[in-house]
Amino acid sequence: MVERNRHGGSEPGGKPAILVRHHANTLAAAQSLKSDREAGATTDLAAEHAGSAADFELVDLAGHALPLLDEAVPAAKAPGRQPHTRRWAERIGSYDAYVLVTPEYNTAPPAALTNAIDYLHQEWGAKPVGSVGYVGYVGYGVFGAVMAVQKLRAQAGVLRMADIGPQVALSLREDFVDFTDFRPRELHTAEVHRLVDELLAWAQALGPLRTAARTAHRNA
Repeated sequence: MVERNRHGGSEPGGKPAILVRHHANTLAAAQSLKSDREAGATTDLAAEHAGSAADFELVDLAGHALPLLDEAVPAAKAPGRQPHTRRWAERIGSYDAYVLVTPEYNTAPPAALTNAIDYLHQEWGAKPVGSVGYVGYVGYGVFGAVMAVQKLRAQAGVLRMADIGPQVALSLREDFVDFTDFRPRELHTAEVHRLVDELLAWAQALGPLRTAARTAHRNA
């Protein structure tokens, strides 16, 4: 089953989004400040390839109304106390893997995405992440958001996430018409398939670590 939550339109400047979940609780988080069409198209490709092994969900960051980080204590030291932090932690903590879909601005991912990541710590740990660059990673930009994705990979390491290798690099020149109308090339289908295969394999392999971490968190 594929769950689709769409928020915002397809125009540039559309609302942030996050992408993917499977029945073992895999989430692929797709963050797009440009629009949700890139995340939606990636979700469709991933869900088709995963079949019954995975359900995919598109989560809108804008729907969580996260302000600039406003917790007094870093998430690595203590859980957040703000109501919006607790809602975000509950949502993200329920998943077992992530795909970050991000654009690139001035060699970096958007502030909305890094801010959302910074709110949490233990919820991200012992989980694989990939990217569409646009964690798998999916990146989109003039050069496929490769520099933005590198910064996300560094952040994933600090959070003890399993940063997988496959990455989808979408080009504003070659995968968008007039830099706005998303029309990905066929070659990206195989790239998304490789990303999904590795993401789900790592999600299964890291299952015991997640179980141990959740047990320790409940008993703390």
